[in-house]
Amino acid sequence: MYWNGHDMNGWGWFTMSVGTVLLWALLIGAGVLLFRALNRTPPPPPGPTPTPATPERLLSERFARGEIDEEQYRRSLAVLRENGPTLTKN
Repeated sequence: MYWNGHDMNGWGWFTMSVGTVLLWALLIGAGVLLFRALNRTPPPPPGPTPTPATPERLLSERFARGEIDEEQYRRSLAVLRENGPTLTKN
């Protein structure tokens, strides 16, 4: 069982040291991977899809930002409500 006479030469110490370092690296790496796998948080559920902006909403946002005055807002709103479906058709 002991072929080297119960003594180890330089290469024996070297291979034993490298083997020990590799063993510990493998054990620590497996522990880290296991810890990360168990503590993974589930992804958040997908939120509601944003509704597309309607022409009236865009117009009201422009009015709220002060880009257009009240008279222009009312005129444009009346045109949109009167001819809304036909304005978007090409």
